Amino acid sequence: PREVESSGPVEAGPGACTFDSRHLYTKKVCGAGSVRVVSYNILADTYAQTEFSRTVLYPYCAPYALELDYRQNLLKKELSGYSADLVCLQEVDKSVFLDSLAPALDAFGLEGLFKIKEKQHEGLATFYRRDKFSLLTQHDIAFSEALLSDPLHKELCDKLAKYPLVQEKVLQRSSVLQVSVLQSTTDPSRKICVANTHLYWHPKGGNIRLIQIAVALSHLKHVACDLYPSIPVIFCGDFNSTPSSGTYTFIKSGGIAEDHEDWVSNGEEESCNMLLSHPFKLQSACGEPAYTNYVGGFHGCLDYIFIDGNALEVEQVIPLPSHEEVTTHQALPSVSHPSDHIALICDLKWK
Repeated sequence: PREVESSGPVEAGPGACTFDSRHLYTKKVCGAGSVRVVSYNILADTYAQTEFSRTVLYPYCAPYALELDYRQNLLKKELSGYSADLVCLQEVDKSVFLDSLAPALDAFGLEGLFKIKEKQHEGLATFYRRDKFSLLTQHDIAFSEALLSDPLHKELCDKLAKYPLVQEKVLQRSSVLQVSVLQSTTDPSRKICVANTHLYWHPKGGNIRLIQIAVALSHLKHVACDLYPSIPVIFCGDFNSTPSSGTYTFIKSGGIAEDHEDWVSNGEEESCNMLLSHPFKLQSACGEPAYTNYVGGFHGCLDYIFIDGNALEVEQVIPLPSHEEVTTHQALPSVSHPSDHIALICDLKWK
């Protein structure tokens, strides 16, 4: 046989991937009374391919493994193997959604919805299994816009106006919240509210995240208490908040005190002390893993699937990759893992 010459550089394949062992738990779609949920920040190409990312953030990652085609192929392989019913993704490039993910997941029975962050060319995607759910309504918002224009947030908006520096920062962010109300195809009385978000990233931005999550929870209260009374909520995302943060405390406990240290996360001159509350009883379905984000300079738990503890319970949590797997190539992303975050996966059932 004549030899075929390769046109590009020869690259190593991923070998064993971080998700291979996870796929052993998710070979089949779960039963009618259960819902498999995935939440995953897939690392936008916009951020992966910058000079800063290549040299400072991910210097340990082989350059070819940061390229979009390589990561997309790995991602499609990873996501398809989870046999999920609901997939909430963050940092989704618009072109990746349209040209790659939506068609690939469509073939596996999932319908996709996309919400762009206007300034960034990336955004949020929510996929749902067509034969289990139908889409009733969508209630997506951009935090800054909602805060300014929706009467729902007038009280918070007025409070925030007393802190012009913080207000300006909050309004500059293009963070969004994607909210979809789905109905079970087998039992139309079963509806769920699926929310997906990616909060502000800055390490000192705890106060900004508190405002963003307050807007999110007020909006969810409107959807899941007013529009669809007592419908269960599943709230996924990259909250950029560790379990010790004010944001996590607020989500789980239902309130945040005026004197919480996160109000002064960026120093006294940008503090904005407020007493906030929300009506939900939310729990973290996958608990508090040691980390869901693992890069050279940082690792921590930033991603969560929050569920309505009154209506839903956790059937199983798919174990995260072992520390050994995550660190085989030093940190993430790597040739065997397409993002700097790790997907959270759990099976839920109605109580």
